[in-house]
Amino acid sequence: MATVIEEIRKSVIGKSPVIYLQSAEEDRVMRMLHVVAEEQGCELRTWTCIDGLDGEDAATTMDPIAALQAVRQETGNVFFVFKDLAPYFSDPKVVRAVRDIYYGFGGEMKRPTFILTPELVVPESMAKEIHLVEVPPPDEGEIILQIEKVCAENPQLSLDEEMLKQVALALKGLTESEIHHVLNRVAMIDESDEDKVIDEIFSEKKMIVKKSGFLEFSPPRWGIEGVGGLDNLKDWLRKRQKMFTPEAVQAGVPVPKGLLIMGVSGCGKSLCVKVISSLWNIPMFRLDMNQVFSGMYGSPEATFHRALKTIESVAPAVLWLDEIENALGIEEDGLSIASHIFSTFLTWMQEKPPLVFIAATANKIRALPAEIIRKGRFDQVFFCDLPADKERVEIFKIHLARNQVNLDDFDYKMLAIQSDGWNGAEIEQAVIAARTEAFYDGREFSARDLDVAMGKMVPLSDTMEQQIKAIRSWAFSRATPASSYGKQRRH
Repeated sequence: MATVIEEIRKSVIGKSPVIYLQSAEEDRVMRMLHVVAEEQGCELRTWTCIDGLDGEDAATTMDPIAALQAVRQETGNVFFVFKDLAPYFSDPKVVRAVRDIYYGFGGEMKRPTFILTPELVVPESMAKEIHLVEVPPPDEGEIILQIEKVCAENPQLSLDEEMLKQVALALKGLTESEIHHVLNRVAMIDESDEDKVIDEIFSEKKMIVKKSGFLEFSPPRWGIEGVGGLDNLKDWLRKRQKMFTPEAVQAGVPVPKGLLIMGVSGCGKSLCVKVISSLWNIPMFRLDMNQVFSGMYGSPEATFHRALKTIESVAPAVLWLDEIENALGIEEDGLSIASHIFSTFLTWMQEKPPLVFIAATANKIRALPAEIIRKGRFDQVFFCDLPADKERVEIFKIHLARNQVNLDDFDYKMLAIQSDGWNGAEIEQAVIAARTEAFYDGREFSARDLDVAMGKMVPLSDTMEQQIKAIRSWAFSRATPASSYGKQRRH
């Protein structure tokens, strides 16, 4: 794959009159343009709406039309760089002036005009005349050079070779300036602790994504030890823990694409998704589709496209789609009420960068079309059933331990019998309710409190018995059991 400077060099050699450089990294792109201009024996001149065109009277060339006309009159070998010209494309005179440069370009003259701007705004009327170069963030080699430079300037920041690779991977997706800022903040950390360094990088990515408005950062605070049962799913996650590393990518190991977790409400689907971030040590972002469809950020299609581009820009990352059937507007008959977004998402799932992992959950699993659940979209589709006896005991112990009680004071065989048909969320709420009552009465939390709290609860498997049976029957032959006890519990 050609580097950015090679793309610029080829566009100049190919005599493209108008070259559109989409990038928010002015300094980095300008350095590349200086290199190419020097190679071609050309002068480099810039335009801004504040300073006008270099080499011309600023007062007369601050107007973009006047500056573009001055470019047409130039006879020397010059690279012209117009910064932030795109907002002026709403004026048909500016569009005409750009097209005049294209058609007035001398075949032997080296006078390419570069439009350097963060956003992509190309009117249909001049789409054929524009040569587009999309400038990606710095690659791993550039990032490592930046890290080494900051380490040389800050001797207290000492990174071994392994940590250097991990930090470089975590920094991928950030701009050169963002990398510089976060590395200087990292240099202020007293000791080169990998967790602290990675946390600082995650914080930077959180801030970048937060500005979008429709993506939420999910902090990596949930450990896999806090998930009761679901052994098959946890084993799958552990085995892919080292996949998001430079070594795995360089070795050509297939990087996981995504995971779909469907099943009964309250059985730990969302919790398992949250675990991925801390287990794999990569940031997770939840896409709020309500904000996408709200219209606050433009059309839903354009907003969804920006959301996917934003996730790509901060990779490696996990994109979390909670209740995917609702998020993508999929109705019970499998049709999508937002078909454009649905088709865009399916295409993106196939073409997305390798270091973006999709983690999706679903409740209305019968509504999911075959296009979503077929192999190739997701690496694996897991079904979370109601927990078996041993799993419920494990869940009880997790929540009781969080409430700082002596685990030996409880009869787990009896708790397993009492909680037959319960999901994990109901067990958690029973423990919370019991602890609340004990605290209110000013006494220690005991097994008696838990027994009373459980006696007052009606599990979802009783109130929604038919729906749960239908879900379990549908998923039996269509998904992999998340629990090692899964297929034994069909009834």
